[in-house]
Amino acid sequence: MGEVLGVIPARWASSRFPGKALHPIAGRPLLARVLDRVRCARRLNGILVATDDERIARLAMECGVEAVMTSPSHPSGTDRIAEAVRDRAADVVVNIQGDEPLVDPQLVDAVAGAIGAHEGWEMATAAAPIEDLADLTNPSVVKVVFAEDSRALYFSRAPIPYDRDGVAAAEPAPVWWRHIGLYAYRRDFLERLVAEPPCQLERLERLEQLRALHLGARIRVVRAAAAGVGVDTPEDVARAEAALRAMGGA
Repeated sequence: MGEVLGVIPARWASSRFPGKALHPIAGRPLLARVLDRVRCARRLNGILVATDDERIARLAMECGVEAVMTSPSHPSGTDRIAEAVRDRAADVVVNIQGDEPLVDPQLVDAVAGAIGAHEGWEMATAAAPIEDLADLTNPSVVKVVFAEDSRALYFSRAPIPYDRDGVAAAEPAPVWWRHIGLYAYRRDFLERLVAEPPCQLERLERLEQLRALHLGARIRVVRAAAAGVGVDTPEDVARAEAALRAMGGA
């Protein structure tokens, strides 16, 4: 599979939670919690934190992880990652969200390994079954549908697939899947992706993975048991701390 580089994009100016990378989660900064977990992944040959803020860079280095300063004007984490790895030797780049203090190292390995399992995949990502039906109509929860071979067909903030006749409850397998924002890219496709402007579907849904589908990418979806706990707003901190305590990690 070649060199696999894990990159955590972490900017300061989060619209819903500015500075959240440094916010304490059970006594440790959020980013430090993420790094604790990511360093347990076995398929990564290296880890970088891509940021636009000296305070975040300093924390990464205190945790023993290299930080790369990137432009503050990037429209997405993918663009930030592409800049961070521009001069790095990497065949596969793994985009790891910097706001998931309980990110599963085994899932990181599974997504990284999925893209290397067959040359036909340009990207890989993950999804978990939706258990709370309120998530189905929540536009903040991104849904994904995929084919028998685990190839992503579409991502949406809308409830897909639509259960027209109300038969979902009788289906033997999960019907609705929640997308998990963990990505692996082949290096050449990552460069192509960030060179292209947003497509119409991406502009409508505000989902950059739709640009990859628009370009014809084959995205493999790895199935996870659970979606994990993200910290998007200050209200999510208590939920993350409770999950840490339940795992014995607080």
